[in-house]
Amino acid sequence: MLPTTQYAKSGGVNIAYQTVGSGPRDLVLVPGFVSNLDVFWEEPVLARMLTRLSSFSRLILFDKRGTGLSDRVSDMPSLEVRMDDVRAVMDAVGSERAALFGYSEGGAMCALFAATYPSRASAVIMCGAFARKTAAPDYPWGPTKDQALAFAEEVERAWGGPVGMETRWPSQIGDERCRQWWARWLRSSASPAAAAAVLRMNLEIDIRHVLPAVHVPTLLLHSRNDRVIDFGASQYMSEHIAGAKLVELHGIDHIPWGCDSDLILDEIEEFLTGARPGVEPERLLVTVMFTDIVKATERAAGLGDRGWHDLLESHHATVRRELERFRGREIDTAGDGFLVTFDGPARAVRCACATSREVRALGLEIRAGLHTGECEVIDGKVAGIAVHTGARVASHAQSGEVLVSSTVKDLVAGSGLSFQDRGMQHLKGIPDEWRLFAVEQ
Repeated sequence: MLPTTQYAKSGGVNIAYQTVGSGPRDLVLVPGFVSNLDVFWEEPVLARMLTRLSSFSRLILFDKRGTGLSDRVSDMPSLEVRMDDVRAVMDAVGSERAALFGYSEGGAMCALFAATYPSRASAVIMCGAFARKTAAPDYPWGPTKDQALAFAEEVERAWGGPVGMETRWPSQIGDERCRQWWARWLRSSASPAAAAAVLRMNLEIDIRHVLPAVHVPTLLLHSRNDRVIDFGASQYMSEHIAGAKLVELHGIDHIPWGCDSDLILDEIEEFLTGARPGVEPERLLVTVMFTDIVKATERAAGLGDRGWHDLLESHHATVRRELERFRGREIDTAGDGFLVTFDGPARAVRCACATSREVRALGLEIRAGLHTGECEVIDGKVAGIAVHTGARVASHAQSGEVLVSSTVKDLVAGSGLSFQDRGMQHLKGIPDEWRLFAVEQ
C-alpha cells in the first residue's frame, strides 16, 4: 500500500510529499535529478531502502517543483528556490528540525539548507554529491559545460527509454525488469523538455562558498568507482565542511539504492542513531582528537596533484609516528584530517601538541580539537555525541592551536599542562554552550 500523498504550498506552487515511519527523529530525503513518489515504491530495492530509513526516523519524501507529483512550472527555478521547498514541506508536516539526506544534485540542496536555516537542520548526509556541477580551473571534478549540455540534449532525444541508467545504475543494466522500471520512473518524473531543463539548470550549481557555513554533523558517502560524479567532489567537500566524515564506497552505482545500499544504510543509521542494527555497542570513556591541515586546499592548488600527494604522505607518516609514541588509536582518515582516540586525556593533549610541532618541519600548520566523553564502539569505529563534540571543538581551533573542552582540562588537572581560557562558545549542533581552552605550547 502506497503512503498517502499530500501537498504543501511553496510560493504558490504545490509540492507533493509523503511521510513514512514514526521514529524519534525527522529525516528529509532530497532526491537527485528527478523523482516520482509513487513510482519510487514500485522498485523493490528502492522500497526496501525507504522502509529501512523509516525504521529509525520519520521519513519525509517529496518531489521537487516541476517534477513527479508536484506542480509543473513554466521555467526551472534556481537551487535557492527549490531548496525553500524543503522548508515548506517541513512546515507542512510540523517538523521543526530534521536531518537531510540528499543524493547527487540533492546534496547541494541539503548543504544550502543547512547553511541558510541552521536551526532547522540537525545533520546533513550526502551521497554521490558535489558542490559544483561543472569543471573549473580550480575545480577539476566535473564535466565541461559543453559535455554537460551534450548530455542534456541526449536525454531529451532518448527520453522514454532507460536513458542514463548505464552510468547511474550500471549493476542492473542487463536486467530487463529494472530497465523498464527506470524508463517508467523517468517518464513519470518529467517530460523530455523539462528533464533537459533541469539538467541545464543544474549546470549553474556552485555552492563552494557555502560549505564553510555548514556547521552541523555531516556525512559524505561516495564511491571511488562512481561513473557520474568523481570521488574528488566529496573529498573537496570534506575539506571545506568542518568535521565532515567521508566514507569511501567501492560499488559501481551512482544511486544510493544500488550495490552499496546496505553499507550506505548502515552508515546512515549509525551516523544518526549511534549504532548499527543488530549490534550491541560497547560504551567506553575515551578522549577523541580531531586534526586537519590549515589551508589545505590552497597548498594543494599551489603544489599540484603529485606535489600535494607527496606532502600529504609525509604529513600522515609524521602524525602516525606521534600516535604510536603516545598510544593513540587511529579511527579514521579523511583527506588531510585524522580522528584518533586515546584512553588517557593527558597523553592525547601531549600528542596533539607534539604533532603540531613536528608537522611544522614540513611547512604545515594543523589545528586540533579534543574532548573526553562516553562513546559507542562498534567494529573499531566510535560514535556518539562525544565524537561530534570533538569535531566541533576542532572547528573553533586557530592555525597551530590545540583546543580542548573544559572536560579535558578538568581531567588533566595536576598533569603540568597549562591552558588559556577561550571563553564560552556555541558548538553548532551541540546543546548548550561550552567553555574551551587553548593548550599553552
